[in-house]
Amino acid sequence: METILGIDYPTLWFLVVGLLFSGYAILEGFDYGAGAWHLFFKKDLSRRIAINAVGPLWDANQVWLIIGGGALFAGFPVMYATMLSAMYIPFMLFLILLVLRSSAIKFRSAEKMLWWRKTWDIIYFISNTLIAFLLGVVLGNILQGFEIGENFSYKGGIFFAFLSPYAIMVGFTTLSIFMTQGAIFLLLKTEGRLHSKLTFLLKRGMIFFIVSFAITSLYTLIFIPGVTDNFKEQPIFFVLPILSFLAVANVPRLVSKKKYALALVFSSLTMAFLLMLVAFQLYPVLLPSTINSDFSVTIYNAASSQKSLGIMLTIVAIGAPLLAGYFLFLYKTFNGKVTLDDTSY
Repeated sequence: METILGIDYPTLWFLVVGLLFSGYAILEGFDYGAGAWHLFFKKDLSRRIAINAVGPLWDANQVWLIIGGGALFAGFPVMYATMLSAMYIPFMLFLILLVLRSSAIKFRSAEKMLWWRKTWDIIYFISNTLIAFLLGVVLGNILQGFEIGENFSYKGGIFFAFLSPYAIMVGFTTLSIFMTQGAIFLLLKTEGRLHSKLTFLLKRGMIFFIVSFAITSLYTLIFIPGVTDNFKEQPIFFVLPILSFLAVANVPRLVSKKKYALALVFSSLTMAFLLMLVAFQLYPVLLPSTINSDFSVTIYNAASSQKSLGIMLTIVAIGAPLLAGYFLFLYKTFNGKVTLDDTSY
């Protein structure tokens, strides 16, 4: 098996896919989180400002989802097929909600009728909230495992099997961290009465996150088998939960000092460390089988050919700096407080 710096190609592609979905979670996380607060803003002006805060960024942030999905399909086609079979309903709902969310952003201010704007406000709020929740539900199912049989065939239910108690807990935890991320981002983009309102809402969001995170973590440690096995084999990686805890603890401290930019950094680091914990906990498994561990989808039995992975890693080495440069330019260009004009949503 071919390697780069002693790391085999499937492991490198596992890291690439993980990086792409982490970028998506962090950047689109504050978009979804901002939308999940939308109906908490009572005034039309406040809602317009909140939408325009994410207006120049949301469609660019979705690039991470497109690239991540393409990378998953190209690098681990077996996992892509098996997971879509198991999670068909949530993924279809996810796509429908993405369309509704995009429509709400585009159409909400196209007409001045009160009923028109209220309708799109409700659609925008529900779609953002449910997208964040469903992303957590999918992650919870991956951690919990699927009924995968021989030849990677999914043997479980379709319609409501994905809504297990644990998946719901992870869903609420994901929603809570996105809402915290979104409130911090909006604090950076707003001023005046809306800024004061967000300060109050952020405190509620952090409480929501800390409580849901604590409950989900405790449940994971007690009821999810093998969750600490990899850490026992390589104790050095216990640094990950320590870093996660420190990142979580730093967010309210920085918010209390009104250092919102740093708070957003540590909120993003919290997401990154938590996803790293998930990745390390699962490795080398991609989709655990609850029927028989021998039927689990791993980075080795799900990977494309060595030649394909090698070519794609070369493309990543060329494209990654270009993508990073584009996003640095984008966020620098649209830095600062939101101002409304004739071109605003």
